[in-house]
Amino acid sequence: MKNKLLYIEDDTEIATWVRADLEERGYEVQWLGSGEGAAEAAVGCSLIILDVMLPGLDGFTVGQRLKKEHPAVPIVMLSARTSIDDKLHGLDFADDYVTKPFHPDELAARIEVQLRKAGTAVSSDVALKLDHLSIYEKDNRIVNEETGDEIILSGKQFHIFTYLLRHMGMIRTKEQIYEAVWNEPYLDGDKTLMVHIRHLREKLELDPANPVVIQTVRGVGYRVKKP
Repeated sequence: MKNKLLYIEDDTEIATWVRADLEERGYEVQWLGSGEGAAEAAVGCSLIILDVMLPGLDGFTVGQRLKKEHPAVPIVMLSARTSIDDKLHGLDFADDYVTKPFHPDELAARIEVQLRKAGTAVSSDVALKLDHLSIYEKDNRIVNEETGDEIILSGKQFHIFTYLLRHMGMIRTKEQIYEAVWNEPYLDGDKTLMVHIRHLREKLELDPANPVVIQTVRGVGYRVKKP
């Protein structure tokens, strides 16, 4: 059984690729180009993804009405509006607020978090055990088994980690990782990847100063050792 999502977005190009990506991840997605008919379409849905800039009623108004009629259904707002006032306005009723542009992995991870909170997540994913971590790659979910807490990564952090997992046991150079994640040539001396690895270790490692999950191979690059 699939989770059914209601996706309200007036930009056809964005809606097409987001819908395709979510359907590839196993969701059933119903798309509306405006808020008209949203309350009826939300019946039977597990989660609502809602753009702010819509024709007619804006997303804030549509979201407030949907929350009143379907209070148990999580709402994830999508918006190019990044001001703190807009975010606070959205979070008055919505369960999460994602700013554009966004990575599809990040949106999928946030959707799964809300579905689990609502108790409606559907999953057959098998965990990869790595030291103190349980990694559910299909669900974009990582759990610290020592604390029971879920570890939330940013889009780039998740992309880096899954790249290393796909090459588990193999040393990947800075150039290989950067070009795979950013899709552009690595410039010698660029510290961007190093900063992301440091932040990733702060979330994943029990002792970030002595990492065991993401290992540094001096003068070469990084690797995740096989369990």
